[in-house]
Amino acid sequence: MVTETRHRAPFDIAAVMKSAQDKEQLVDWGPVPFEEPLAVLLDSYAAADLNDIGVYILRSGIVHSLRMRLRAQEWIRRHPEITDELIVAPIVVVGMMRSGTTLLQRLLAADRRFHCAYGWEVVETAPQLDQDWSILDPRIAISEAREAKSRQLAPELFAIHPMYAREPEEEIVFLSDAFLSHVPEAGAHLPAYRNWIDRQDFGPAYAYLYRMLQFLQWQKRQRGITAGRWILKSPAHLGYLDTLRAQFPDLHVVHMHRDPRDTIASGASLNATLHAMHTDTVDLHRVGAEWIERMGWTNDRAMRTRDIWFDEQSRVTDIEFAAAVADPIGQVSRVYDATGVLLTAEAETAMRLWLDHRPRELGRPRYGPDTYGLSDAQIDERFAEYTKRFRGEVNAR
Repeated sequence: MVTETRHRAPFDIAAVMKSAQDKEQLVDWGPVPFEEPLAVLLDSYAAADLNDIGVYILRSGIVHSLRMRLRAQEWIRRHPEITDELIVAPIVVVGMMRSGTTLLQRLLAADRRFHCAYGWEVVETAPQLDQDWSILDPRIAISEAREAKSRQLAPELFAIHPMYAREPEEEIVFLSDAFLSHVPEAGAHLPAYRNWIDRQDFGPAYAYLYRMLQFLQWQKRQRGITAGRWILKSPAHLGYLDTLRAQFPDLHVVHMHRDPRDTIASGASLNATLHAMHTDTVDLHRVGAEWIERMGWTNDRAMRTRDIWFDEQSRVTDIEFAAAVADPIGQVSRVYDATGVLLTAEAETAMRLWLDHRPRELGRPRYGPDTYGLSDAQIDERFAEYTKRFRGEVNAR
């Protein structure tokens, strides 16, 4: 209990919320509830085995999330038309980590008829209140500086999970900012929060996501950028396809697939790297056990939701990772066909240009399932149903 007492003050909810309000000189949190999940998360952080750097990083991240909430709400108060923005028929790329979701999202986002959230937009969603829309957004330079700092100070993390200021980025940050997400458990051992969150309705998180997409779309409009629909992407959506569909009833899902043997160890590696940033001791086998449990839980929920809510032919496009790597344009064209959008020569040219000039992945740390106390046989057994359903044809070849 020494650790819990030691960290109680930094993670006191009243102090954390006041810190954000003092920094922004704003007090209105907006209509989407968040206090209960925030309280549970802060209590879990207070009880976690964090070092001083971890306490600082995690508390600062929460304060930043709250500052963005306050600032966004002030923008909406000043410009209530923001909430009139419609997010129409988004294309949402999902799949386990390292299954090709980033490749598909960025290829689709190369088509300027689609909106996406860029890295610099998700890092600081709400601009300063005196923003001049006629000049280059200053948040771009801030985000580029942060990218350079991440490369320098956390090269292993950047190699595993790079975040580029000017590339399309996933919108998981908005779920995290609602304090209803699996992001916290990726960076610390939080059994209480982890158990609590599995029983929660993620509706408020997806309502907040919708609100922030409205805000981003309105900002793009101020810069003279318009598009018909959004390209969204996050492996985190996989476990909440029902909630996602309730918020975006006209969505189309692109579900990426890859051998779990190639994805589970990668996710565990990312989590272990994040844990090491926040604590002095990382139990790699516990990280592995928690990650395979989480991804098994996620895939089970995804399959059940697809059985109940989705018409396989019209609402979901399934794409195999190897096929996307071998013929990316061909696989993307299937999404266009399924959504009734014409793949124009201009869009295809933009995609090929992105493929030629995309950021190249840095060398990743070497790891295998055994590093995290897992085995290929254990992974095969846990994902047997998933593999039979979605990868049977691949395995038969």
